[in-house]
Amino acid sequence: MRRAGFYFLAVSLLLLAAAATQTRTELPPETIEKIEAIISKEMARLNIPGLSVAIALDNKLRYAQGFGLADLENSVPAKATTVYRTASIAKAMTATAVMQLAERGKLDLEAPIQKYCPAFPQKPWPITARQLLGHLGGIRHYKSAEEASGTAHYETVTESLAIFKDEPLLYEPGTRYNYTTYGYSVLGCAIEGASGMSYEDYMREHIFQPAGMSQTGVDNFRMIVPNRARGYMRLNEQTYSQLSEAAKRSAKVGALYNASLHDTSMKIPGGGLVSTAVDLVKFAIAVNTRLLIKQSTLEQMWTSQKTRDGKETGYGLGWVLGQMAEQKLVSHSGGQAGTSTLLTLLPGKGIVIASMSNLQGVSLGELHRQIGSLLLSTLNQPNPR
Repeated sequence: MRRAGFYFLAVSLLLLAAAATQTRTELPPETIEKIEAIISKEMARLNIPGLSVAIALDNKLRYAQGFGLADLENSVPAKATTVYRTASIAKAMTATAVMQLAERGKLDLEAPIQKYCPAFPQKPWPITARQLLGHLGGIRHYKSAEEASGTAHYETVTESLAIFKDEPLLYEPGTRYNYTTYGYSVLGCAIEGASGMSYEDYMREHIFQPAGMSQTGVDNFRMIVPNRARGYMRLNEQTYSQLSEAAKRSAKVGALYNASLHDTSMKIPGGGLVSTAVDLVKFAIAVNTRLLIKQSTLEQMWTSQKTRDGKETGYGLGWVLGQMAEQKLVSHSGGQAGTSTLLTLLPGKGIVIASMSNLQGVSLGELHRQIGSLLLSTLNQPNPR
């Protein structure tokens, strides 16, 4: 009976993984078939429980579906509108808000950041918003995996600065690149100072609502969020070795477990939002069609920053920069307890790919590379839809 029950559960999970929960498909059937074959292969390779994918062509949402399970314990299918933690994709949204305020003359990118965020103490050297946007400000990143997945709660962005604000800078701003989520916490504080609004209110009014992002907001652990995914982790050799001897007796390398508890109020502007794959595509479209910021501003954001000695960092202002098939590519990934995400734009072709999963510690880059290559080849065919 136990074997029969297990077989039924396994078959049910496979059927759920194969059956996508559809909200929108405006691509040719043969293209959809190829996209879903890529998704199926990558989900199996990465052992992802649940995944949501949305795609835009010509800056229009053309495809949005969910695969697998958003909640394994309750057998809830993942949907196109399943809500996941964005993790660091929040940085691209925060950067857009900063650049909006700069456009409107409310925030000077070259001024000392304390002009807008007095809660951040003076340091031996001035730090600017531009440097913080490009990870050139000298503020540290996480000290440990435990800190990155902290459980302490902070009621405000300003309050969360206490984690790092009194520590010395790692280097003189502008001289080195060092990726830092905490630098974006300072930018969130600056948004509040420059706008006279809370970070959450400013983002909702000036980013989320104009872009039509109805399911995006702050990851508040107290809130009931419809369609929120459960997050999972797969125990590897490294994480297993860090367990206590007692925990090791009931744990198994390669097994799937609920993700560790994590309160993202420690890093809201740099990694504490929730969203859907559909909303991420809407955000990217709004950016690429100049709904949120001007062309000249976008060019600044999508230009690699340089250290003082002229070395390019490969990171713009809130975006990672690259190329695909000789096309400009801009992206941002995210990873934290219970989620792995990726947002990719090929702005010259109006292509956007957003994927959000409920498994931490996996890279969705190969998924996007294959889908992106397929979409580029589709556009090169006669009369693409």
